[in-house]
Amino acid sequence: MSRSPARPVAMQKAIPAEISEHDPDALYFLPLGGSGEIGMNLNLYGYRGQWLIVDCGVTFGEEEHQPGVDVIMADPSFIVERRDQLLGIVATHAHEDHIGAIPYLWPQLQCPVWATPFTASLLRAKLVEAQLANKVTIHTVPLSGRFTIGPFDLELVTLTHSIPEPNAVVIRTSAGTVLHTGDWKLDPDPLIGAPTDEARLREIGDEGVLAIVCDSTNALREGTSGSEGELRHSLTELIGQYDGRVAVACFASNVARLATIAHAARANDRDVALVGRSLWRIDKAARENGYLAELPRFLTEDEAGYVPRDKILLVCTGSQGEPRAALARIAREDHPNIALEQGDVVIFSSRIIPGNEKSIGRLHNALLRLRVGVVTAEDHFVHVSGHPARDELVAMYQMVRPQIAIPVHGEARHLIGHAELARQCQVAQAVVVENGDMVRLHRDGAAIVGEFPAGRIASDGKSLLPIGGAVLQQRRRLGNDGTVFTSLVVDRKGHLAAPPQITLIGLAESTAEPVTALREALTQAFEALPAPLRRDDNALRDAARRVVRRGLNERFGKRSLIEIQLVRL
Repeated sequence: MSRSPARPVAMQKAIPAEISEHDPDALYFLPLGGSGEIGMNLNLYGYRGQWLIVDCGVTFGEEEHQPGVDVIMADPSFIVERRDQLLGIVATHAHEDHIGAIPYLWPQLQCPVWATPFTASLLRAKLVEAQLANKVTIHTVPLSGRFTIGPFDLELVTLTHSIPEPNAVVIRTSAGTVLHTGDWKLDPDPLIGAPTDEARLREIGDEGVLAIVCDSTNALREGTSGSEGELRHSLTELIGQYDGRVAVACFASNVARLATIAHAARANDRDVALVGRSLWRIDKAARENGYLAELPRFLTEDEAGYVPRDKILLVCTGSQGEPRAALARIAREDHPNIALEQGDVVIFSSRIIPGNEKSIGRLHNALLRLRVGVVTAEDHFVHVSGHPARDELVAMYQMVRPQIAIPVHGEARHLIGHAELARQCQVAQAVVVENGDMVRLHRDGAAIVGEFPAGRIASDGKSLLPIGGAVLQQRRRLGNDGTVFTSLVVDRKGHLAAPPQITLIGLAESTAEPVTALREALTQAFEALPAPLRRDDNALRDAARRVVRRGLNERFGKRSLIEIQLVRL
């Protein structure tokens, strides 16, 4: 399926002359993250020369492809270059892929943040860890609140999702009204928080909506996403089937799932312990904002060790196979307080995020080797999604009735499928965008009017690095091809004053043969160099590098990183 309208061929770094940021009749939408992928959301809205960010999230690095990288986020260069025009960040909800990048990127953005109470609580905890708590201004907005930021008239609409206080953001300007849904579903029995405010969505639809920017995660899935209330009955029945320890792996942010698990445990005469720091952070934020108030406090992992096996239920982080999360440590038998053994079971009450299949498979295998049972959504009804399936998307379009649909938060297949569904719902125009596409929204229709750099950057310790940059490329080469350190000592005439010292890392077992061969080749090459080259340090380094590269290719078939150190006496 071809995209409509066609995207420009040339990459444009400056806003094209035909785009007027001060045009009062046009509103601009520019996704820098979250379009063409699931997660890492960063969306920009521009109007009359001023910009607003909606969500600023992360995705997680893959050790295989990004060694040493914990989180990845959208490159904010476009808006950093226009920081004097940036009014602030509005957070739709508290998931990592929507607020997780704020502590990393705020030093570049330096703008206030607007969020509802639960989201604000979690964000403040993150900012404390980043030592930014006293620098970032957070404006707490009540549920269903309406507020103004510069020329943007904003309203929050309560939705349901897999975390408390998810909101759609209504963005009103004289150019028209946009409904930015964030993540959502239609759950008549969400257990935590109010159901989606469908009445308000219909009223907004009656007022007239120029465009909807909408979640596409489950756009290819028929039916509905399911209710948390239905899941509670299923988990209660399932947990009652086991006599040993039961561990449930779920997303830490899913407060409703925590409540569901706690009620299912109570029905089966089990106490609940939280295993994993992020679960305690969520529990604290939830109770601060009035959620989970009906539940007794959870046990710590230390306390869990004193409870009989048939009377304990463990809620663990690490449902996606994260190597440093609690469940992976338990599976490796190196957790300081928790152990699972034959007769115990782990229930994975979560979906598989695309890209995590291998890490989750490794985790399942490690648990099975311990003779621990593994239950997933393939075996039992243990999870409901937080994102709308096709029937829910149809219901949203019937309520809102936008002129334009812009699918986001999905891979290409999700976005294209969502756009086709929107057209079937009689939406006049559906525009499929990718990160970096600038869309001009106008009552006459939408058009992609520019393409801007939309790269990725990685958190690497205390630094932010471009994903395609030299440091991470070198790190990948180190992992794949090893490295060689060569030290050369030469006299004033350029003759070797001592045998070359060579260290191979990640290339050879404990044998001297490869090092001896490289040392001999270097010695012969230096003896053959003409006198003028011997006086040039750069020429000596280049000659040594060629010799080492040739020897490594012949001996190992590798293109290793080569470091040459030259000392002249």
